Amino acid sequence: MDKPAIVALKIPEFRNFIIGRFIFVMALRMLSTLVGWWMYELTRDPFYIGMLGLAEAIPAVSLALYAGFVIDKSEKRKLLLIGVILYAVCTSILLATSTHWFHNQFGTKLIIILVYSIIVITGILRSFTGPSFGAIVASLVPRELLTTASQLNSTAYLIASISGHATAGFLIAGINVTGTFIVITVLVLLGWLALSKLKEKPPILTAEKKTLEAVGEGLKYVLKTKEVLASLSLDLFAVFFGGAAAMVPVYAKDILHVGPIGFGWLNAATDIGSICMVISLTVAPLRKKQGLKLLYAVAGFGICIIAFGISKWYWLSFLALLISGVLDGVSVVVRSNIVQLKTPDELRGRVMSVNSMFINSSNEIGQFESGVAAKLMGNAVSVVFGGCMTILVVVATAIKAPALKKMEY
Repeated sequence: MDKPAIVALKIPEFRNFIIGRFIFVMALRMLSTLVGWWMYELTRDPFYIGMLGLAEAIPAVSLALYAGFVIDKSEKRKLLLIGVILYAVCTSILLATSTHWFHNQFGTKLIIILVYSIIVITGILRSFTGPSFGAIVASLVPRELLTTASQLNSTAYLIASISGHATAGFLIAGINVTGTFIVITVLVLLGWLALSKLKEKPPILTAEKKTLEAVGEGLKYVLKTKEVLASLSLDLFAVFFGGAAAMVPVYAKDILHVGPIGFGWLNAATDIGSICMVISLTVAPLRKKQGLKLLYAVAGFGICIIAFGISKWYWLSFLALLISGVLDGVSVVVRSNIVQLKTPDELRGRVMSVNSMFINSSNEIGQFESGVAAKLMGNAVSVVFGGCMTILVVVATAIKAPALKKMEY
């Protein structure tokens, strides 16, 4: 008998979904890596890197609850395809902006303004596309394969992240910023092509409700489901304070003194560790005390961030981020399984939007926090401070949310 992962991947629609998401996420990770590197080249100021995170997070968070309502009442395939093609438009504009001709004609200031403007737009798009990916999974496989499908989805996401981070570094070194934007745009279009093979996904939300009431239902569900709330909150604050990845361009250039290739691998280190752990947990899942193990993993993540902050050696920095990724992989698997298994079908879009508010936007808000903290405290001190705060968050969660410590599935 085939293992559950093989059974799930034999389903053509789920397989197309995984391929499409993999290509699309790879492109987005390349985009975030490239824009961070490019912005630091243009400004030589980590504060501008932090502002990139804020520019994307504000629209993503502001629209998240409404986006979840739209997802639940819409045909999800169509909504997802519209979002992905609009991403291609955005990357095409950034491509044009990155050319030598544009820089010579209009100068650095206008480029910075346009980059921030496009990042705001991608934040709007992400508030719809991110939760759509999560909401569609349950409609692609039978219920008994949902946990496996969720972990395969996380695995594909993390492999794509690794590929995107590392590949962007190599491409920046080989074909410069403009050439890398061309590759990103092509990948987004290929992702759209794979996702276009999905069948229509009719809306599940059919009852007539007032928009405001329906929008708030996902948040209300999360707030009253203690295990979901605790796991999301833990991830939110851990990533917010422990967002060392935002400072990787600064460390690569000014502290560790490595070029684009070294930067790309350093940027990918966390994801390499995460994917190793996610694959391990897909083959040999955690059987008990998943909530307690989540707390231990996030505390260990904070320790790794502290080690990265004080390191002056490239391989020690790489190892600290790699181990932080291994521990983050535990968090990714446990949290995603809790959310998928605890969420009713009719609320999936809205709960996934709340999940996006807590998890995905925490990366960008954490990037902003890291940029501001680096400006105020200095690079190393700000990263160490973030690691210490992550550990404090774990302690506070363990005290305030005993249900999470006892959580098993």
